Amino acid sequence: MKKIGILFGQENTFPQAFIDRVNEINPPGIFAEAVRIDKVLQGEDPGYAVIIDRISHDVPFYRSFLKNAAAAGTAVINNPFWWSADDKFFNYSLAGKLGITVPRTALLPSFQQPDNTSQQSFRNLVYPFDWNTIFDYIGFPAFMKPYNGGGGKDVFRVPAREDFFRMHSATGQHVMMLQEEIDFAEYYRCFCVGPKEVRIMPYDPNLPAGQQYQATFKPSKTLQSTIQKQVTLLQQYLGYDFNTVEIAVRADGTPYIIDCYNPAPHADHEIGEEHFEWVIETSARYAIQRAAAQKPGKDNLTWGQFIKPKAKKATTASKKSTAKKAPDADKKAKSAAQKKAK
Repeated sequence: MKKIGILFGQENTFPQAFIDRVNEINPPGIFAEAVRIDKVLQGEDPGYAVIIDRISHDVPFYRSFLKNAAAAGTAVINNPFWWSADDKFFNYSLAGKLGITVPRTALLPSFQQPDNTSQQSFRNLVYPFDWNTIFDYIGFPAFMKPYNGGGGKDVFRVPAREDFFRMHSATGQHVMMLQEEIDFAEYYRCFCVGPKEVRIMPYDPNLPAGQQYQATFKPSKTLQSTIQKQVTLLQQYLGYDFNTVEIAVRADGTPYIIDCYNPAPHADHEIGEEHFEWVIETSARYAIQRAAAQKPGKDNLTWGQFIKPKAKKATTASKKSTAKKAPDADKKAKSAAQKKAK
């Protein structure tokens, strides 16, 4: 039997619904359960073909456990190595390179020095920073947000240039971004499962908590097609198995990627019964698919196209190098044999 495990924290709705759905589908030789950990030994297989990760971003012990599981052959959703490496500022840069419209964004050094650093740690940082160029590039009002945050925490609207330094001084050691404000006419949050499945959900971040999914925006067929293509492209380049992407649409119909990095997205009945049903059914069937394809002891992680081309080039270069060395080795072996014969 192959086991699909789900690793979770305080959430109560999605994990059990996911487990129940996999077991209701009842695929031959596969079943689901909550992950059980009583020890973690170097290189040891935890006994799961697939693990759905909902909590390791908050628990470092779990993140290391998942990397160890991946080394033993578990298909971890999402890839714990890429999740550890990725950040929102990079996401904006990648999206822009892919031709997707994103808000103008600048990375800011933390207001306070990180622990275990001194002024010498920042000798490459020019002081004062070129704030005027940044402000002219972004414009105001703007948003200040963590470069690697989640859940809408520590996000501030900066009304004007004169408010910036006061608000930045309150961010402590957090590395922040300053981002152009997008005055939207429509807003959508998109659930992404696997490389192609996308669910576009109306969402209004300005509504009170618990009511955001009650938004009544309706995308045109053209906008829906554009969002589907852009989100799918991002998903395939980033390599996430489970993620949400947020889209703000200006009055002129231009969609802007506001957030494409949420690998443990909020998923309970609050998103609406139809959306919840889609998420449960689609993620359950995707996990079953991954479990069926999983090969014990092999790399069963998903790697996005941003990483894959480099891996292929490295492999190709290695093969060429080996091919060049082989004739030389043959010549040396032949020469040695000739000398021995003499």
